[in-house]
Amino acid sequence: MAEESLRRGWIDAVLDRVEPPPLSSWAYAVRIWLAMMLALYAGFWLQLESASSAAVTVAILAQPRRGQALSKAAYRFLGTLVGFAVAILFAALFGQDRVEMLVAFALWMGLCVFTANYLQGTKAYGAMLSGYTVAIIAINNIDAPQSVFATGIERVAAITLGIVAITFINDALGAPSIFPDLSAGMAKAREAARDFVRRAVRDGDPGPEAAAEAMRLAAAPRDAIGVVATEFHDGANRAAGARSAVAALFASVAAARSFALAVARSGDPDDLRASVLAGLDGERDALPALVARLDALAEREDANPDAVLRLRRAIDLLRQDRLAEDGVDALETGRAPLRDMRLPIHRDFPDALRNAARVVITIAISAALFVLSGWPATSAALLQVSAFAALASINPNPVAFATGALWGMPLAAACAGLVEFVVLDGGQGFPLLAIAMAPVIVTACLLSLRPKTASLGFILLVFFPVVLAPTNPQPYSAESYLTSSVLFCVAGLILFLVIRIVLPTTNAQHRRWSLQAARADVVEALSGEPQEADERVNLDADRLVQFAGWGGTAGAVRRAALRHAFALAALDTAAAGAQAGLNRLAEVPAYDGAVRQARAALRRAEAGPLRDAGAALLAACRAGPAESRRTATRVVADLATASYVVEGQGRVLRRLGLWGRG
Repeated sequence: MAEESLRRGWIDAVLDRVEPPPLSSWAYAVRIWLAMMLALYAGFWLQLESASSAAVTVAILAQPRRGQALSKAAYRFLGTLVGFAVAILFAALFGQDRVEMLVAFALWMGLCVFTANYLQGTKAYGAMLSGYTVAIIAINNIDAPQSVFATGIERVAAITLGIVAITFINDALGAPSIFPDLSAGMAKAREAARDFVRRAVRDGDPGPEAAAEAMRLAAAPRDAIGVVATEFHDGANRAAGARSAVAALFASVAAARSFALAVARSGDPDDLRASVLAGLDGERDALPALVARLDALAEREDANPDAVLRLRRAIDLLRQDRLAEDGVDALETGRAPLRDMRLPIHRDFPDALRNAARVVITIAISAALFVLSGWPATSAALLQVSAFAALASINPNPVAFATGALWGMPLAAACAGLVEFVVLDGGQGFPLLAIAMAPVIVTACLLSLRPKTASLGFILLVFFPVVLAPTNPQPYSAESYLTSSVLFCVAGLILFLVIRIVLPTTNAQHRRWSLQAARADVVEALSGEPQEADERVNLDADRLVQFAGWGGTAGAVRRAALRHAFALAALDTAAAGAQAGLNRLAEVPAYDGAVRQARAALRRAEAGPLRDAGAALLAACRAGPAESRRTATRVVADLATASYVVEGQGRVLRRLGLWGRG
C-alpha cells in the first residue's frame, strides 16, 4: 500500500510539472506544418529535383513572429546567391583538382564564419549560409563539376519556393507581429533604467552588478529592432526610435553612476538630488532650470570642476530620460524620432578567429577521415559536418547546440524511419504523407519554443525532412535511409567532439579578450581622435553586458572584475567625450592653451593634470564666446570624471599600462 501511494505521489509530481503548450504555440506549429506541406506540394508540382529542399527552407525559416521569418528569409536568399556565385567560381577554378577545391572551400567557410561573428542576428546567419551553400552546390558535385550550375539553380528555386510558402501562410493565418514583444521589452527596460537612476540619485551608486543588470535589460530588445522595420510601412521610424531609446537607457545608467559618485565625493550643497528627481517625475521645467544654473556657474570665478561635473551629469540624466521618452513614443506611433543612433556591438578578434579556425580544422579533419574510410557518401557527409559547424559557430551557446545535434540527429533519423517504413509503408498519396509528417513537425516546433529544448527541436524540425527526403514517387529505399541516418548521426557526433575539443573558449578567455579590447579603446581615446562619443557609450555598454554574462557566479571576484570593467568603460567614455569637445573648442582661439593642456593631460592619464586641465578650461570659458561655454563645461565634466576614475583605479590602470603614460 505504501509503495502504491509512493508511486501515485511520484506520478502526481511529474504531472504537476508538465505544462501544456499555450494556444499560440500550437498555432505556430500548425502554421509551420502547413507552410512545409505547401512548399513540398509546390515542389512536386513544379517537378523540382529536390522538392524536399523547399520544405527544409521553411523549417529553417520557422520563427514564431512574422517579421523574424521575413528578415531571416531575406538574408537566406542573399546568402544563397552569394554562395551560388562562389560555387560557380570554385568549380571553374578548381573543378579538376579535389584537394584544391576542398582547401578553397575550407578557407571560404572560415572567412564566412569570421565575418558572421562580427554581425548580429539574421545578418550573421546570411553570412554563414553563404559558406555552406558552396558545399551544397559545389562540394556535393565535386565529381561532376558540370552539374554545379544546374544544382545551384535548383537550390535557388527551392529556397524561393520555401520563402514564398512561409510568407503566404504567415500572412494568410495572421502570424503575430514582433512589435508587442518589442514594445513590452522596451517598457520593461525603461522602467528598470529609471528605477536604477532614481536609486542612484536618491541613495548613491547601486553598484556595478545592478548597473550591468539594467544595461542587460536595455540591450535585450536589440535583436527585435531590426525585425520591426519589416512589419510596418513606417517601420524605419519605429526602429530608429527604439535604437534611440536603447542608446538613451545605456547613457542614463552610466550618467547615474557618475552623478552618484560625484555627489558622494564632494557633497550636494544645492540639493541637486531633489531637482533631478522632480525632473524624472515629470516636471518639465527642471531641465531648463539646471541648464540655466550651469550657464551661470560657467561665468563665476569660483566655479570648480566638481560643481560642473555634478550639474553636467544631472542635466545628462534628464536629457537622456527625455530622449528615451521620445524614442519609445516614436516606436509606438511610427513618427520620426529626434535622432537616429547606431548600436554597435562588441566582438573580440581572437574569438572570431578561433571560431573560424575551428570550422576550417573541422572540415580538414572530417574530409581526411571520410576519404580514408572510403565512404561512398563522403561529399554528403562533409556537407553535413560543415553545415553543423557553421550553425554552431553563430549560436550563442555552441555546446548546447552540439548537444542538441548529438541527440537530435538519431531522433530525426528514427522519426523519419518510422514515418517512411511504418506509417506510409509503401503509400504514395500526398495527403497521407502530409498527415504522417504532421506529428513530428508539430512536436519539433513545440520543442523549439522551449529554451531548454530549443536546439533539439531545431535539429528535429530541420533534419527530419532531410532524412525522410520525400519525393514523388517515394522510393522506399532502406539502403538510402540507413546511409543517410548513419551519415547524419556521425556528423552530429563529430560536431559534439569538435566543439568540446578543438579550440574551446572559456569565460575567462572571453573576459581577458574583452579587457584587452577595452584597454585598446581607452588608449585610442586618450591619445587620438576617437569615434563619435555617443556611439562609444553604446559600444562600451554592449561590451559590459557581454562581460557580465561571462562573469560566472556572484561573489567578490565577480564584483571586482565588474568594477574594473566599468572603470575602463567610464574612462573610455569620458576620454572620448573630452576629445570630441576639444576638437570643437580647438577652432576657438580663446581656448588654444587650455586645449593643448587638456590633450596633454589625457595622454598622461594622471588625476592631478586632468583636474588642472579642467580648471584651465573653466578659466578660458569665462573669456571665450558664450556659445562655446556649454561645450567647454561638457569637456570639464569629462576631464573630472576621467581624473576620478584614474584616482580610484590606479592599480588596475597601472597593471594595464594606462597610468602615467607620459
